[in-house]
Amino acid sequence: MINRSAVIIRPKKLYIEWASKLDDSGILPNAHGEPSMYLMPEYDDDAGAWALLEHTYDAIFDLELEAWHTDTKDWPNNRSFSMFCDWFEVTFVSAIEDLCDGPIVDD
Repeated sequence: MINRSAVIIRPKKLYIEWASKLDDSGILPNAHGEPSMYLMPEYDDDAGAWALLEHTYDAIFDLELEAWHTDTKDWPNNRSFSMFCDWFEVTFVSAIEDLCDGPIVDD
């Protein structure tokens, strides 16, 4: 087991609505599609997980917006933790087991 936890992020309706305004291809983010996962420090309980997320949500929000649309002028202004929670479904994973032999590479 590694000394990390994770947060899994899936888009909710508000994110999908934002994305649909920027793309007329008919291909939209899917709440049931492949989620994003971000490693975080370990936490002791749900309150600790939410506290960690509250300190890192802005970076995750940026990554999720950039994954869909790279022009930051089209991103919503005044993003907050409350807005993040309205735009994304959050699932915490407290235990991460590394089943690979090789080192973790951060690129």
